[in-house]
Amino acid sequence: MARALLAGLLLGALAGAPWAAASDARQAVEAFVARLGGTRVSDLTLRQSLVLYDPSGRHTRSTGEQVLFFKAPDRQRVEVTIEGGREVRLAAGGRAWARDARGRTFEAPHGHDAAPSRLPAPFTGTAADLLAEWQALGIRTDVSHGTRYRGRAVTVVGAASDERDRPAVWFDPEYGVLRIVTRERLPGVPGGSGDGAPRVVDRTFSDHRPLAGGFHLPYRWEVFVDGHLLVLITVRSASVNTGLPDALFDPDALRLER
Repeated sequence: MARALLAGLLLGALAGAPWAAASDARQAVEAFVARLGGTRVSDLTLRQSLVLYDPSGRHTRSTGEQVLFFKAPDRQRVEVTIEGGREVRLAAGGRAWARDARGRTFEAPHGHDAAPSRLPAPFTGTAADLLAEWQALGIRTDVSHGTRYRGRAVTVVGAASDERDRPAVWFDPEYGVLRIVTRERLPGVPGGSGDGAPRVVDRTFSDHRPLAGGFHLPYRWEVFVDGHLLVLITVRSASVNTGLPDALFDPDALRLER
């Protein structure tokens, strides 16, 4: 159950007066991407600790670790170890594969979220690519407003100032994405109004530290479902541009792993 819950969630106090935000989402994202245009991140390895909580968000359900590999432009590999079981997920070119704890490898069905764990930093692509990714999550990129979040001035993309629980991105001009709110069906998550019902999924990113050039990596990732903390991810180490081998992202090689 714990591993299924994590796979479902990782598949990727608000207050204060408005500030002088960018006039729209495109302007804010274009300025961010332009500032980072000279920074090269060809690959990234993150070693992370995991804590899964019960539906109330108050008690630890299980713990584990995760290793996330990213290689530009769009390949990802996530290795998750919880309760002695190890699972691997790959994503590339809009397709996804998984190797379960029993050693069985299979391709995820069409329509499955191809990104096993959404990276909070746009290492590749243009502003238009990033906005299109948000639109695919149900976020209205033609609606935005300025506010403050955890003491920082941000542009909220996807919701007006009087709208709550709408799919939206909290976008910081220096750090990038600080928060993503979506509505998703998570049948593996207990509680709520019933299996298959849309849930409010709130992913937050904090404790940003310099990574490369102008990029800042969040070392603390949290996932809330309907307001309850269900997953806490803490980055233990980050390595960038180490020359990760292509075989690490090859589904045929994954089938041969032992």
